Amino acid sequence: MKRLLHIETATRVCSVSISEGEQIIAIKESHEANIHSKKLGLFIEELLNKTRFSIQQLDGISVSIGPGSYTGLRIGVSTAKGLAYGGDIPVIALETLNILAMHVLEENKIPEHSDIDLPVMLCPMIDARRMEVYCKLLNTKMLECSKVEAKIINQNSFMTELANNRLIFFGDGSEKCREIIDHHNALFLTGIFPSSRYMLEMALKKLASKDFVDTAYFEPFYLKDFIATVPRNKVLSGKSGKQQRRD
Repeated sequence: MKRLLHIETATRVCSVSISEGEQIIAIKESHEANIHSKKLGLFIEELLNKTRFSIQQLDGISVSIGPGSYTGLRIGVSTAKGLAYGGDIPVIALETLNILAMHVLEENKIPEHSDIDLPVMLCPMIDARRMEVYCKLLNTKMLECSKVEAKIINQNSFMTELANNRLIFFGDGSEKCREIIDHHNALFLTGIFPSSRYMLEMALKKLASKDFVDTAYFEPFYLKDFIATVPRNKVLSGKSGKQQRRD
């Protein structure tokens, strides 16, 4: 049976799991903000000790590649790369929005609706600050209906799609959209988050087809450039200093 390590750090959730065959046999995760750098390595070590696996005994590492938090993605991907090099095993890259959608599908979270013949579309959303979200549309077979985009939400958002489809919105980005997207075909789910437990099915498919990334050169899917800022005290003093990334 194939053994995989799964790493999800694209949002505030820090989640690690190990699978054997088609089962998650150990998982460790936290929803505490800003703990990825402190906890990710510790979680991995604890799970390897619990399962008594070494990195060399794994068949691969799946990692969430975004979009999402710049810092979280960087930590998750760099960790996956380091472990893959050490164990001489492949890396499998999974889109974070797809992991969110798998949470909904695997847990049967799609609610009943009176218009049973209306097509259902899934809209996973990750908060991108202010009224912007990272999102895309998928059908219930996980086929893309739209590409990933950084979208500023307003009262006209998704109105074309909502006219003929039932749209299910979820993820931390959807929470701020509930009051703005007002349509009888719009449904909002709470408590949906990216977790390594929902990476297994997609990871196994990519493992079977040897759909691996180049460990040396692949980077997280940041989607857009982050705003570079100069600390205010240096602006006032006339010193530019180093630019900082806003996460």
